[in-house]
Amino acid sequence: MAERVQQPPAKRLCCRPGYSTTCRQGQRAGGTICGGSGSGQGGSSKTQSPESLLDIAARKVAEKWPFQRVEERFERIPEPVQRRIVYWSFPRSEREICMYSSFNTGGEESASSGENVDETRLPFRRGIALLESGCVDNVLQVGFHLSGTVTEPATPSEPEMVCSVAISFDRCKITSVTCGCGNKDIFYCAHVVALSLYRVRRPEQVKLHLPISETLFQMNRDQLQKFVQYLITVHHTEVLPTAQKLADEILSQNSEINQVHGAPDPTAGASVDDENCWHLDEEQVQEQVKLFLSQGGYHGSGKQLNLLFSKVREMLKMRDSNGARMLTLITEQFMADPRLALWRQQGTTMTDKYRQLWDELGALWMCIVLNPHCKPEQKAAWLRQLKKWNSVDVCPLEDGNHGNELPNLTNSLPQGAHGNQDSGTRPHRTVFTRAIEACDLHWQDSHLQHIINDDLYTNYCYHDNTENSLFDSRSWPLWHEHVPTACARVDALRSHGYPREALRLAIAIVNTLRRQQQKQLELFRNHKKDLLHKGVTSITNLEGWVGHPLDPIGTLFSTLMETGRGDEDSSQGGFLDFSGTKIELHLFPSTRRFLEEGESYLALAVETALMGLGQQRIMPDGLYAQEKVCRNEEHLIAKLQEVDLDDTLVKIFRKQAVFLLEGGPYSGLGELIYRESVPMHTFAKYLFTCLLPHDAELAYKIALRAMRLPVLESMAPSGDMSRPHHIVSVVPNRYPRWFTLSHIESQQCELASTMLETVLESIQKNIHSSSHIFKLAQDAFKIATLMDSLPDITLLKVSLELGLQVMRMTLSTLNWRRREMVRWLVTCATEVGVYALDSIMQSWFTLFTPTEATSIVATTVMSNSTIVRLHLDCHQQENLASSARTLALQCAMKDPQNCALSALTLCEKDHIAFETAYQIVLDAATTGMSYTQLFTIARYMEHRGYPMRAYKLATLAMVHLNLSYNQDTHPAINDVLWACALSHSLGKNELAAIIPLVVKSVKCATVLSESPHSTPDLSVKHSQPQRILFGKKKGKKKIKMVMKE
Repeated sequence: MAERVQQPPAKRLCCRPGYSTTCRQGQRAGGTICGGSGSGQGGSSKTQSPESLLDIAARKVAEKWPFQRVEERFERIPEPVQRRIVYWSFPRSEREICMYSSFNTGGEESASSGENVDETRLPFRRGIALLESGCVDNVLQVGFHLSGTVTEPATPSEPEMVCSVAISFDRCKITSVTCGCGNKDIFYCAHVVALSLYRVRRPEQVKLHLPISETLFQMNRDQLQKFVQYLITVHHTEVLPTAQKLADEILSQNSEINQVHGAPDPTAGASVDDENCWHLDEEQVQEQVKLFLSQGGYHGSGKQLNLLFSKVREMLKMRDSNGARMLTLITEQFMADPRLALWRQQGTTMTDKYRQLWDELGALWMCIVLNPHCKPEQKAAWLRQLKKWNSVDVCPLEDGNHGNELPNLTNSLPQGAHGNQDSGTRPHRTVFTRAIEACDLHWQDSHLQHIINDDLYTNYCYHDNTENSLFDSRSWPLWHEHVPTACARVDALRSHGYPREALRLAIAIVNTLRRQQQKQLELFRNHKKDLLHKGVTSITNLEGWVGHPLDPIGTLFSTLMETGRGDEDSSQGGFLDFSGTKIELHLFPSTRRFLEEGESYLALAVETALMGLGQQRIMPDGLYAQEKVCRNEEHLIAKLQEVDLDDTLVKIFRKQAVFLLEGGPYSGLGELIYRESVPMHTFAKYLFTCLLPHDAELAYKIALRAMRLPVLESMAPSGDMSRPHHIVSVVPNRYPRWFTLSHIESQQCELASTMLETVLESIQKNIHSSSHIFKLAQDAFKIATLMDSLPDITLLKVSLELGLQVMRMTLSTLNWRRREMVRWLVTCATEVGVYALDSIMQSWFTLFTPTEATSIVATTVMSNSTIVRLHLDCHQQENLASSARTLALQCAMKDPQNCALSALTLCEKDHIAFETAYQIVLDAATTGMSYTQLFTIARYMEHRGYPMRAYKLATLAMVHLNLSYNQDTHPAINDVLWACALSHSLGKNELAAIIPLVVKSVKCATVLSESPHSTPDLSVKHSQPQRILFGKKKGKKKIKMVMKE
C-alpha cells in the first residue's frame, strides 16, 4: 500500500467532561473519569477458566458498535470497561491481515498463474519473519491507535533501516496505516504486518492506554501547560510552527477553532458517520491498474490484473465491503484506457487476453449486484454507476465484436422489468448489461428462501406435475428460472461467503434440469415421426450454456465439485436473514437428502457437465464469442478428465449418452440438428474414450452421430430415412461466418482419429479438409505398420482409401504438400500389395497429374526396391512394368513437354513402347516442345546409342532457338556447340546441313567463333575439327570453314 508520512486528521471531536447536551454529536456529556489502571490485559491467558462477563460484553461491543455510540449511549463509562472495549477492538484474525498484505493468500493465485511464487518475498511472509526475529519494538497502544518501530536487518546492498509504524483501528478492522519505509504498493508492507501480528499474537506484551483525550481530561491547568511545553521542547523543530499557529487561533475569539466544542483525537476511534471498512489505498489501486493496462499485456501485466480480480473475489467471500470499492476503482481505470478509443477508431479488435479481463470484470459486477444482503441504496448507487459506464461509446460489447440480440437476462422471470422488451429495439449489449439487468432481481421469493435456507424443505402433498411445478415427483424443490440467471445466483452466494446456500440452490437447479431433460425426451418421442418425416427442426436454445458470459454450467460444476472434495471452508458459512429472523444453517451432509440413493456431489457435478456439453445450441456471431465457446468446452472437458470413473459414473455416462442420442432437437447429438448449431466433436471424443471400455456399441453410436458438420453442406442429403442420424436441417440462408471453422474441423479430425477403421465412410462423407484427411490416413498407416507381426491389412486399406480421397480432392487445387502426399500414397499402395499399385496406375488420371504419374508413381513402381519389397515373380514383374509403360505413354500423349523424357526412360526395355514414345516426341516437337526440352531428349538419345535420332532432335531444337548478339553466356550455347560436334561426327553432309541452322539461330559473334574442343560439355570425340571462323568485312559477313581431312 502507499505509506503516507502523516497520519490523517481525526474526524471525532472530544471535549472536557461537563459540557451540556447542546454539544455537537460525539461530544462527551457529564461524568468523571474512573481512576486506577484498569484491569489487566487478559484475553490471552492459557488457563481454561471461562471468560468474564465483562470480556464477553466488551468483545461484542467492540465488534459492532463505534466507540462514539457507546459514549453517547452511556453517561458514564468506567475505565475498566473502556480498556476492555479498546483491547478487543483490534483485529484478532490474521486472515484479513494476510489478505490485505499480499496477492497470494493461500496458493490459489500462484497455482492458477502457472508460475512458482517465492512466498518468502511476500509482505505477509516477510512480516512474520521480522516478528519472529525480534525486529518489532516500542509497541504502544493508545486508545484505538497502535504504534511501534520495526527494524529491517541490513543486507549486503542495504543498510539497517528502522521504520516507524502507526496503525488506527475500529471495530476489529484496520482503518489507517502509516509506515516510514516509503514503499508504494496496493497492500500493506511487511512492517505494518509485523506490528499487526505482534498485537494479535502477543497482546499481553502491548502497553495499553485509554485515548489521549481521556488522559488530558484528568489533568489540571498546570499539568496541561507542562505537558504541552515538554511536547514542544522534545519536538520543537517539527511542531513549533504548528503549535504557534494553533495558539494564535485559540487566543482569537472569532477564530474557526473556537466556534466548535472539543478537539480532534486520533486515538479516540472512528465517528458514527465513518464507514467501517479495512484500509485500502484507493490512489495506489488506481495507479497500479493504470500501470498494468499501459503495459499492454507485457511483463506479466495480465497475470497481475487477474490477481487483482482474485483479490476482489477473496474480499467478497470475506464479506468485505472493500470488494465492491476496489472493483469500482479497477473498472474506472479500465474505462479510461485510451486503447479503447483507438481500437474503435481503427476498427480493430482488442486482444484475446484483454477481452477475457473484461469478461471477468462483468462477471464480478454480476456477483456484486446479486449480493443477498445488499442494501437498496447500495444497489441503486451501483446501478447508476453501471449505467454511466454502459452509456460510454467505447464500452466493450458482450460478444466481443458483434451486438447480437440475445434474450434478456430476466425475460423468464415475472419479477423482471425488461421481460417483454422487443429484441428488435434492444441496443447492443455491453459487458455491464447483464449486471444492470440483475439489479431488477431480488431474493424475496418465499420458495427461493426456503430452498437456500432449509435442508428439509419438501412437500409430500404437492402433486402438481405441470411444467413449472415447484416440486418434482419425489417432493424435492425445483427452481424454474432462466438457467444462466439462476446459476448467477449460485455464483453470487459462493462469492459472498455462503457456500451452503449456494449448494442447496445448485442442487435444486440441477434437479430442475434433470426433470426438463426427461420432459423434452418424452415430448420428442411423441412427435418423432412427424419431425423425422419433415427432416427439419428449429433451434431450441439461442443461448448455449457452455460459452455463455455467465458460465452457468461451469458455476454448477465448480460448486458441486468443491463440495464433493471438501474444498469449501465449513467455518465460513453464516446465516441469511431476509425476514428479520435468523435461520440457523444445517450441516453439509443434510443436503444429501436431495440426492439419489448412493449418489454423490461428484456424480451430480459430472452429470450436470454432461447435460450442458450435450445441449444443442446455436453458434454465436463474432470471432471472440465463437472462440469462447470452444475454449470453455475444452476447459470443462479438461476438468472432467481429472475425475476417475467408477461404476456409478459409468452408469451416469450411459444414461446421459442415451438421453443425448434420443433427445431430438434438444440435444446436440440428437437425430435432428440445426445447420448452425455448435458441433459436438470435442465432447463426443471425450464420451467415446470414456464409454469405449464399458460399452463399445454405445461409444461408436455417439462418435458416428457427432461426425456431422452440416454447416459445410450445400443442400440436404437425399432422403435415406433408414439412417436418421444423417438427417440434417439445412436452412437456405447466408453462408455462416464461422471464424473457428478450422479449429472445429481439427476437432472433427481428432474424433475421427480415435475410430478410423469404423468411421471410414463417415470421414469421406463429412470431412472437407484434405490436410486433415491426409493426417488421418497417415495415422492409420502408422498404426497398421507399427505392429510386430504382419501389417494390419484392414487398416492399410482404410489408409489407402483415405489417401485416394486426398488425391482426388487436391488434384485440381494448389497444395504445398502435394508431392509428399503422392509419394506417401505410392508407399501405402506398395504395403497393400501389387493389385493396389496396378489399380492406382489404371486410374491415374483421376488421382495424379501426368508429371506426378511418370516422375513419381511409374518410376517408383518400376524401381528395384519395389520389386524386392513385393517379392514379385517374372510374370508379375512384367505385368506391373506393362502397366507402368502404358501409364507413361498416356502421360506423354497428354503432356509431352514434361513427360516425354520420363516415358522414353520407362520404355527403354520394350522396343515397341520405346518407338511409340519417340514418335510422340517427334509429333510434339514442331508445336508443343521448347528447344531446351528437345536438346535434353537429344542428348538422352545420343547417350542411349541413337546418334541419328539425336541429330534429328537437335535440328528440330535449333529451329526454336534464337540467340541475339549479346547473349554470349546463354545456357543454350553448350547445346549449340554439342549439336555442331555431333553433326561433325556424323559426316560432312550433316555438318553442312546444320551450319545454316546455326547461322540463322545464333547472332552472337563470340559464340560463332568458339572452338568445339573448348566446350567441356561435348560428348562426341572428333577426328580433326579445327575451327569455325566468322569475320566481318565492310559490314558483310564472310564465312570460312577450315577443315583438315
